[in-house]
Amino acid sequence: MARPQGWRPRLVALDIDGTICAEDGDPLLAHTMISPGVRTAVAAVAHSGTHVVLCTGRPVRSVRPFLSELGLSSGVAICSNGAIRLDAATGEILDRIVFDPAEPVALFRRLLPGAVFTAEDDGVGDRTTRLAVHWPGRTGADLAAALSVASMPWIECSISLDTPWLVATAAGVTKASALEKLRVELGVAQGETLAVGDGVNDLHMLAWAAHGVAMGQAPDVVRAAADEVCLPVVEDGLATLLARWF
Repeated sequence: MARPQGWRPRLVALDIDGTICAEDGDPLLAHTMISPGVRTAVAAVAHSGTHVVLCTGRPVRSVRPFLSELGLSSGVAICSNGAIRLDAATGEILDRIVFDPAEPVALFRRLLPGAVFTAEDDGVGDRTTRLAVHWPGRTGADLAAALSVASMPWIECSISLDTPWLVATAAGVTKASALEKLRVELGVAQGETLAVGDGVNDLHMLAWAAHGVAMGQAPDVVRAAADEVCLPVVEDGLATLLARWF
């Protein structure tokens, strides 16, 4: 949907992988591969007084370097697909939403033989904020098909389309749910929100925003759900988009 003339967002939510930086390198070094154009564009948004919120499926430990590289020293970042809120100034966890992974893991083990599991260590007993599942030797389509017969009321699942990975959070926890809570706290009108992403885990976020933008290389389902499609990440699509308003 085209925004009114003179429209400018007051809350900008940005996915990381495939949006701020490309996904074709070492994910542990991705924060060093942000282009100069994107660095400048994100800085311009932050310096304008608009809230910049990194909103990613990445766990906390791999989000902190992006905050530093982009010079985001105030506000919050949303990690683990909405399960954790991080203080951008201190790098400390402000709040988290956990779930018991026992039942999901039992189900996945039955339906996905040979799958590998990683639970985010959040220091809360046998509960976790984020469960990642990898099914080696399969495809994202195989993973989606295997789980299509299952009812999973305990969790929110995001399944990759091009790789055999899924990330699970507590039921109802998405990037959008975390952003809506933050928007209300900040007193930003819903009509003043912008979100940019490229993955299936960004679908809720793009629908939540007053203006949702998909990166040019995003899968068809993501581009179809967006209000606008910008240039791909390798062509500095985010920088070009943000320069329209900042």
